[in-house]
Amino acid sequence: MMRAALCQTPCALGDKQENLSRMERLLSQQDADLYIFPELFLTGYMVRDDVHRLAEAIDGPSVAAVHRMAAEIGASILFGMAAWDENVPGLLRNSAVMVSPDGRTQRYDKVNLANFGPFEEGLYFTPGGELPLMEVNGTKLGVVICYDLSFPELTKRYAMLGAEAIVCLSASPFTSRELFEKLIPARAVETASYCLYVNQAGTQLNQVFFGGAEAAGPRGERLVKAAYFKEDLRTVDLDRGALLSARRARPTLRDSLRSPLGVGSSCPARSDIFK
Repeated sequence: MMRAALCQTPCALGDKQENLSRMERLLSQQDADLYIFPELFLTGYMVRDDVHRLAEAIDGPSVAAVHRMAAEIGASILFGMAAWDENVPGLLRNSAVMVSPDGRTQRYDKVNLANFGPFEEGLYFTPGGELPLMEVNGTKLGVVICYDLSFPELTKRYAMLGAEAIVCLSASPFTSRELFEKLIPARAVETASYCLYVNQAGTQLNQVFFGGAEAAGPRGERLVKAAYFKEDLRTVDLDRGALLSARRARPTLRDSLRSPLGVGSSCPARSDIFK
């Protein structure tokens, strides 16, 4: 079993040091194996053109500071940041970065950039193209970022590769609240996996982020729910026994392998996810 802490606190826009301080304060409030912070937590979401000045490499000073925190508490920390591409100079990614107390750094780059309505991610970021599984104490996680949750093919592929939980880091305004609160249990049911969601909270420029972090179990049931708009922290236990029971009772992953049109037909699946 793994315990995750859904860490919801307003960001100081453009102030990385203050956001790291807020992260450190929340880490002291609950014991967990994994602490999860929202999309672009390091800088805040609405930094716009300033993102180029604030972005860092994942071996930069801010990630180093998070590594020191992870080592001190003996737990992993997952958070969003604007990160420079490791191979192509000048390419910027909207990234989810997980640091582990053993010094490992794992990374996912947002595949589906939001570039409509009030969102301008396509002006600043280059989309990612890989779905790397992350791991905490033997529990495998499929990490997505905000708009990614609207694409069930991503989360199903993660599940077919062995993910036991889908983790979504988000910066979603109040106007999208009802939509995301429908997507979270839907993705859990489709993949027979846990689905964890951590959103930005509070006001940044002209956007009001609703917070409302939550977790759904592998049958779609809501396990925890954080407050709207303000700081909150909730913990949830991911029980592998409950996960396997749900997958036996409703074998959507097994049957995806049989469908000529399903994602399973072109995805190498781990056999142990059905046992």
